[in-house]
Amino acid sequence: MYLHMNFGLISNKARDISFESHLSSLEQEPKQILLEIRDFVKALGSNVIEEIRPHRIVYAKSLTFRTFLDIQPRNNALVISIRKSRTEPPSVNTIQSPLQSADIKTQIAVAYNSIK
Repeated sequence: MYLHMNFGLISNKARDISFESHLSSLEQEPKQILLEIRDFVKALGSNVIEEIRPHRIVYAKSLTFRTFLDIQPRNNALVISIRKSRTEPPSVNTIQSPLQSADIKTQIAVAYNSIK
């Protein structure tokens, strides 16, 4: 089971943004990478929660809001922040090609598994 939730951190007004609106602002290659990463993250476990925010997409592990991934779509790239724990600073990567996304998926899986 995959959960999509609004954590109540942003309003539920009509101006709320959808995942598709993030896609529409991307060029073709980053758009495809974002879709692949999204599918990969959703497959990590049944407790993955996605929250769409105005300028980014956040993934957390369970309702305890253990954030492990933050994706900021840019026109020709994705800025990806991966957090392995609350005490470590996130690693920040800019992804522009499919070759770069393979390594990122490994880092995302490690972060997901390390979040308790």
